[in-house]
Amino acid sequence: MSDMAQHPQPMTLLACVSAAAEQLQQAGVAFGHGTTNAFDEAAWLVLWQLGLPLNTPLLPDDGEEITNDAQKRLVTPEEQAQIATLLRARIDTRKPAAYLTHEAWLQGVAFYVDERAIVPRSLIAEVLVEGGLDYWLSESTHRVLDLCTGNGSLAVIAAMVYPDVVVQASDISTDALEVARINVDRHGLHDRIILRQGDGVPKTGSHYDLILCNPPYVNAHSMAALPPEYLAEPALALDGNMAGGSDGMDFIRQLLRDVPAQMSPDAILVLEIGHERAHFEAAFPQLEVIWLETSAGEDQVLLATREALLSLNESHPQ
Repeated sequence: MSDMAQHPQPMTLLACVSAAAEQLQQAGVAFGHGTTNAFDEAAWLVLWQLGLPLNTPLLPDDGEEITNDAQKRLVTPEEQAQIATLLRARIDTRKPAAYLTHEAWLQGVAFYVDERAIVPRSLIAEVLVEGGLDYWLSESTHRVLDLCTGNGSLAVIAAMVYPDVVVQASDISTDALEVARINVDRHGLHDRIILRQGDGVPKTGSHYDLILCNPPYVNAHSMAALPPEYLAEPALALDGNMAGGSDGMDFIRQLLRDVPAQMSPDAILVLEIGHERAHFEAAFPQLEVIWLETSAGEDQVLLATREALLSLNESHPQ
């Protein structure tokens, strides 16, 4: 870490984070796994290495004097060296920061993560926490399916938001489910979250009232252009072309065929498709959906009713 290596004296916390951000920026690392810019990524790594809360304030408010003890904290040369080692690992391996810290946060909830599962970042978590689905749910909403659960983060958040539901969390990857088990146990939800290995919608004999799915949906062109940070994640969780397609909709085609039979009459499907709205609408032009508002806009998470899915399959067999 060039700036710190030439600065053997203690540094302020802000100076340390700023120097780390400059180094990340110069190295050209890619963001998107919990942060969107070099400063936030640097703050994450520095604060984690120092054992400080990730919400530690670094800047005084509106020009006020620094009064927070954490803002006054000095980073020793020894700590700077430890931070430098962590930054070097981030730059040299191009792994997402979450794989180096084994921790990721989603809607204020901490999750364990490693290379066996995708780094949690689903916008569906926002919709759950902010009550974006409440209009379509009722007191009879009891059975939830989190399909493609990965590290289990959406299952955990759904169980937290809706204390009366039981969640089945399903994934094709046994490795991912091992990570999900860690998170289910960590949050004390083993009695309300059932983990299941399998491909596609589980056929359990009883219907789901709410289905959440953040599936692999990246199209072939975008997969080929992904930066190394994304390639460090399991391709199975990203690549939507595993059945030989190129538009990223392979898993979703099968999902929309199978899911109505596993839904209760008033059930809804909440599906994340990222930046693939154009491909989604080209693949399913007759499907009536409701686009849900998130911090990333209104075109990345959609809601479909069972009635709409049945209508699609009846009028336009896929």
